Amino acid sequence: MMKLLKHHLATVAAIVAIGLVGFMAGAASAAQPTPWQMGMQPAATTVMEDIRWFNDFTLVIMTGVTILVAGLLLFVIFRFRKKANPTPSRTSHNTTIEVVWTVVPILILVMISVPSFRLLFKQLDIPEYEMTIKATGYQWYWGYEYADEGMEDVAFDALMIQNDERPEIMAEKGLTDAELPRLLATDYNVVVPVDTTVRVQVTAADVIHSFAVPAFGIKIDAVPYRLNETWFRADNTGMFYGQCSELCGRDHAFMPIAVQVVTKEQYAAWAEAAKTDVDDANTLLAKMIADEKKVASR
Repeated sequence: MMKLLKHHLATVAAIVAIGLVGFMAGAASAAQPTPWQMGMQPAATTVMEDIRWFNDFTLVIMTGVTILVAGLLLFVIFRFRKKANPTPSRTSHNTTIEVVWTVVPILILVMISVPSFRLLFKQLDIPEYEMTIKATGYQWYWGYEYADEGMEDVAFDALMIQNDERPEIMAEKGLTDAELPRLLATDYNVVVPVDTTVRVQVTAADVIHSFAVPAFGIKIDAVPYRLNETWFRADNTGMFYGQCSELCGRDHAFMPIAVQVVTKEQYAAWAEAAKTDVDDANTLLAKMIADEKKVASR
């Protein structure tokens, strides 16, 4: 209770910087669910690009199989109906047909399995990474620790911005619903540099959670007493949102993940300031992004 109270009080100070950062980042890129959306979120990593391609690839195969089977079914229904065949055939088997319906499914499965295994290997084989972040799932929020040398003291918990807080923040900062999304915006964002391989170590402190960011193509269980690993390398700057994807109790739907991808120069400045105070670092980052936007608009 004391920990939650502490962070609710800290939200007031953090929200100013996070609101500015989220607004400025929206100009670069943002990945979040949209009303009546069909399909996956835009890819922000090569892994997610491969996932989208594989989804489309299997959809084409599935569509072809469905049309073929439906066509054969309709053909059989009309071609071999009682009126057209008063004397039914007594054929019990056909070697050619039996070979075809055995070999063709095998070939289809091989076609699917090759890119599938390649994609699984790419997801699970962590390449040489440049930084490490530890994400810990709690009921019902996420805690983050920067584990690299010199960043050991940078740690914070990220709680969802409540609905009754959003109108005031949006009015104060001139933000839209998309720039401060309901059930997705948090009081503290995970800040990472663009074009950087990030290893994410995931665990939980109470029950099983799941760390998932769709635009990055990552989803991995957070299990108590176990340290799982995944990775991502964001190709562009912006805000990217995810959520806990494992039923974990009453407020499972209210523990979002907000990742802020910035330039390497902005991250270096943020990281140096965060060693002393994360709130000051977020304010600095918001100012840097605002200045960058002004220059770009000239």
